[in-house]
This record gives sequence, C-alpha cells and structure tokens, in this order.
Amino acid sequence: MSLPIASLSAAAEALASGRTTALALTEAALERIADPAGEGGRAFVLVQAEQARASARAMDALRAAGRAPSPWAGIPISVKDLFDQQGVPTRAGAVALADAPPATATAPAVAGLERAGFVVLGRTNMVEFAFSGLGVNPHHGTPRSPWDRATGRLPGGSSSGAAVAVADGMGLGALGSDTGGSCRVPAALCGIVGYKPTARRVPLEGVLPLSSSLDSIGPLANTAGCCAVLHTLMAGAEAASPPPVRPVAGLRFGVPEATFLFEGLEPAVAEAFARAVARLKAAGAHIERFDLPELAEIPAVNAAGGFAAAESYAWHRALIERARDRYDPRILARILRGASMGAADYLDLHKARARLIATAAARTAPYDAVLCPTTALTPPAIDAVEDEAEYNRINLLLLRNTAAFNFLDRCSISLPCQAPGEAPVGLMLTGQHDGDDALFVAAMAVEAILRG
Repeated sequence: MSLPIASLSAAAEALASGRTTALALTEAALERIADPAGEGGRAFVLVQAEQARASARAMDALRAAGRAPSPWAGIPISVKDLFDQQGVPTRAGAVALADAPPATATAPAVAGLERAGFVVLGRTNMVEFAFSGLGVNPHHGTPRSPWDRATGRLPGGSSSGAAVAVADGMGLGALGSDTGGSCRVPAALCGIVGYKPTARRVPLEGVLPLSSSLDSIGPLANTAGCCAVLHTLMAGAEAASPPPVRPVAGLRFGVPEATFLFEGLEPAVAEAFARAVARLKAAGAHIERFDLPELAEIPAVNAAGGFAAAESYAWHRALIERARDRYDPRILARILRGASMGAADYLDLHKARARLIATAAARTAPYDAVLCPTTALTPPAIDAVEDEAEYNRINLLLLRNTAAFNFLDRCSISLPCQAPGEAPVGLMLTGQHDGDDALFVAAMAVEAILRG
C-alpha cells in the first residue's frame, strides 16, 4: 500500500472532505517503511510507529470535533536524525553518540510542525554528522535513490533518508538541514523538491551543528508549495498556506554561465537544464546571461578548510578524544582539517564572505532568481565511491553548485526538471538574501511549467 496522495494541499483537502483520515495516511506510510522489499530499513534509523498512530488518532478526533489545529493536521512527515525530540537521543547518524542522553526539549523547527498537527513517523538516516553530500552511511546503511534501484545509486546527502522517504511515499514531507546542499542535493538525486532558506529564517536551536555560519534548516517534499508550507511553520508562524501560482511570463531569471557552476556537467544534466530554460523562455520568462565573478573567488577563500571544517572541529574536539575510533574515517578526516585553521584565517574568512555577499547581491538584484543545475551529476552508483579518490571527487561535484549559495547566504530551491523516464536532474533557483517569500512565488511558477 502506498500513499495515495502526493501533496500537502491534496492531503488537506482529502482530510477536510472525509475522503481519508490521518490514521489511514499514517498507516499507509508506516506500511511503506516496514516493507522488506523497500528502503525503509535504510531510510529510517528510528520508526516511532505507536507514537505516530496515537498522534494520528488524536488529529482525527480533533478534526471530528471541529478543533483541528490547522488544515495540515494528521499529515505524516519525518525528522532528520539531527533534530532534538524530547525524550529521544539525537545521534546525527553516528555511533560515536550511541550513549547520547535523551533530548530534554524538542527543537523549535520540529515543534512548529507538531503544533500544526503534523504526525512524525520517525527519524531519518543521514550522513554521519551531516558532513558529506553523497548520502553514504557505513553504520546504518545507505538508502538508494529511486533511480535504478537494481544498480544502487547514491541518494545524495546529507539528508539522504529524508529524500528517499518522501520519494518512496514514506510521509509527505521531511525535515532536513542544508549547510552546503544537504536538502537540495538529495532532492535532486531523488527527483523531489528541496529547500534551503535564508539561514536566519529558521531557528537552529535544538539542531546538532555542523557549521554555525552556514547551517540552514529546510524541508524536502514533492512540490514547491509543500516546501513553502513546511518552511513557514518551521520558521515559527502559527499558520501557513502555499502562495498562489502566478504565470511565469514576465519573471526575470539570470544564468551565470561563465562560472564553475556549468563546468563538467554530465550530458544528461546539461540537456535537462537547457530544455528547462528553453521551456521557461517559451512561456514568456526573460532569461539573461550575466557575470557573477564572485563565485570564482569562493574556492580560494575556502582553501584553508572553510567554515565547516573550523566550526565542526570546535564542536567535535572533545568527542573525538573519547570516541575517535567510532567515527566514519572519511568524515573524521574532513573534521580534522579544521584543526589547522588559525584564528587569523577564520577572521579573514568572515571578512571575505561579507564582501562577497555584498557585491554578489548587487549583481543579482535585477533577477527574480538565479538559475543553474543543482548538481553536475545524475545519481552515481553507490559502489563508485568505495574508492577514496572517487569519494572526494564525486562529493565535490555534487556539492559544488549548492555550497556556493550557502556561502553567499541565499535562499535556494531544487526542482526536478528531467523528462519522464530520465535520470533525476535538479534545476536550482536561488533568490536574494531574505527573499524567501518571493523565491517561493517564482519557484511555483517555474514548477507549473516544468510539470506541464
């Protein structure tokens, strides 16, 4: 049995009309998770089945009494193993935190969705400590992208289980995090939508950190409208609804072609991107090529390791001292790069970032969004990254485009743009700093064209 409904709006309508119940939606999702032939065992590290059923029954009772807390009450979702839930240990996909105590409070981003009545199914698998874009986890297994399950393809990371859960109908949305692309990369590789907000929009309290300068908390779902609802509630609003769909005609999109964003694209990615841009242009959108030279400076500015290495090392130092042998060696190596970064280097990095944010903002101001491929690749084979060199090469290619806009502190969304039957490809739209509301409007207009 699979979830018969794909979007939050459709689920809300079905619940309001009595065509389904919260318990029916929850049972369908739990059945998908428990299917031994499916990915539930790898996508989830903890299934909270009885709590989910109890929540669903409560939402059905409240709706019957006319007291549902929101139109979304009773819709099942999942939570990345990075967020605190009161009474549950937060282990971040790691065994080094096997003895972590239960959280004493629920992260505000999770609590906002629970207040609206969403039903939490459980905690999803992720890259250990969120420090890779591949989706590989040697402790809990690597969930497979829906594309070419027989071969076994990477789901993208670090929110790997979140993306696979949504793609496979194990819930209608998922909470993820995005420090360098961890919502958008798995969304692109799994054929769904992933959103990275302007970082300050969603509180980081109760979320195990990777990089305090770059961490963003975002949703993954089947549509841009779904992500808009989830984001608004995660940001602390008491009510949310998707913005109306406007025509794409008249919107202005900038394509920074003379940049590394378009280097080394897999032919399938280049073709899908070109086709998507052509469809937008035919529908009346204004497409302009422009220069964004600030992007070329980012790799050099990050050469000493960047924010993620320095800030993760600061958090992990004590844990590494007592549990070094329990880390994934590849993740440990990335964290340890931060040990060699000096205070002067770190302060210079902040200064350079502020300068690049300001100058890039002026160049992109005329556009409703900047367009580029989300990742340079379609889902690589899982066994391709067993080799150390390939692990690092593919990881850099998957994170390259998304991480640039984390550095520039932008809001950004990945929409699937492949044709039916093709490998998944993400089209990334990036808005201005704090331009989240406008970006959702543009994304929904673009999505309407891409979906025909």
